[in-house]
Amino acid sequence: MSEKRLPLAGLRVADFCWIGAGSYTTKIFGDLGADVIKIESSTRLDSLRLAGPYKDGKPGVNRSGYFADRNTSKRGITVDMKHPKALGLIRKLIAQSDIVANNFAAGVMEKFGLGYEDCKRIRPDILYIGMSMQGSQGPQRDFRGTGSSIAALTGIQDLSGLPGNVPAGTGTNYPDHLPNPCHAAFALLAALRHRRRTGQGQCIDFAQTEPMLSLMGPTFLDLTVNGRLQQRRGNDHPWMAPHGVYPCVGKDRWIAITVATDVQWAALVGVMGSPAWALESRWQTLPQRHRERQALDALLAAWTAGQDRYDLMRRLQAAGVPAGAVQDAHDVTREDPQLAHRGHWIRMPHAEMGESIYNNLPFRLSRHTVQPQRGAPLLGEHTREVLGSLLGLTEAEIDALQAEDLLK
Repeated sequence: MSEKRLPLAGLRVADFCWIGAGSYTTKIFGDLGADVIKIESSTRLDSLRLAGPYKDGKPGVNRSGYFADRNTSKRGITVDMKHPKALGLIRKLIAQSDIVANNFAAGVMEKFGLGYEDCKRIRPDILYIGMSMQGSQGPQRDFRGTGSSIAALTGIQDLSGLPGNVPAGTGTNYPDHLPNPCHAAFALLAALRHRRRTGQGQCIDFAQTEPMLSLMGPTFLDLTVNGRLQQRRGNDHPWMAPHGVYPCVGKDRWIAITVATDVQWAALVGVMGSPAWALESRWQTLPQRHRERQALDALLAAWTAGQDRYDLMRRLQAAGVPAGAVQDAHDVTREDPQLAHRGHWIRMPHAEMGESIYNNLPFRLSRHTVQPQRGAPLLGEHTREVLGSLLGLTEAEIDALQAEDLLK
């Protein structure tokens, strides 16, 4: 393989995904070189296009930063899937695709005539992934929901928050942006490897609730082995102390500090200048510190309140104490030296928003320079390009389909 050839170059994805986890899955493939063609319609927008923040605070279907970051490296076409001629057009696209991806509710693609068996008849070696919330079979197959619904059903929302308060949850962050797209991409890569070795395609029935359970392993083990049902505990830890977030100099400035061993505690005491209170016998072992952790947190917070978060982070790290300044979006994108060194933030042009900032891929390959290839597509930006160069339609034929309101 040439070093200039991206790892997934030559693959094509017919992308029916929208919103979060599905779009992020296909984004990964696009950033790695696959030709991902996002199929949309102005009659039923990907609702992420209507989610802020918007460039310059001006709303618009092509101005969502959220949508843009989840749909890099894709080409976008618009097809009204309810039009009588839509199915014939999409079948032509699938015939030239390696992967068909969707994250609709179970049964929706079948209603379009685009279920796995339908797509298999078009291309026998097709790889098909359906990412519904609960999978295509079972008593809850028809349930619909978003990341917050998935977090609630799988237990992580119950564990998120402060003791005695209502479950706070994590928004859609974990379901939509971590376990689901990563597991889905892994499953597709495994299926691609199988097809390369055997020539066989297959259907991947992906339930978005199930990857979330991989985050809950210690919780389930605690219940099954110890008979203990874990509860919300905020920043508290079952055995480490101190373990939490502590105030620093400035408005709403904080630092996270974790002490897992007596050696780390001694190092923390040294950084603090060995104050008399920290040398008391009641703090010298981990069990002692954990028993009186609330008092310890108050004493530690009184000291950190006079410290600069970055300076303290560097001194603690140098002493071997895990610590991290709590950063906001400005800090992460403009100030973080490690992310800047790794080139995590990249800027790419966008047809309407102009130059915009995007997340790079979170890994580097020694033989390839991998990063998003282009900004997110405008709604229908590549319709004529795909229909003409890929599907072989003439300009007159495309004009006729446009006049029939198929390409909207």
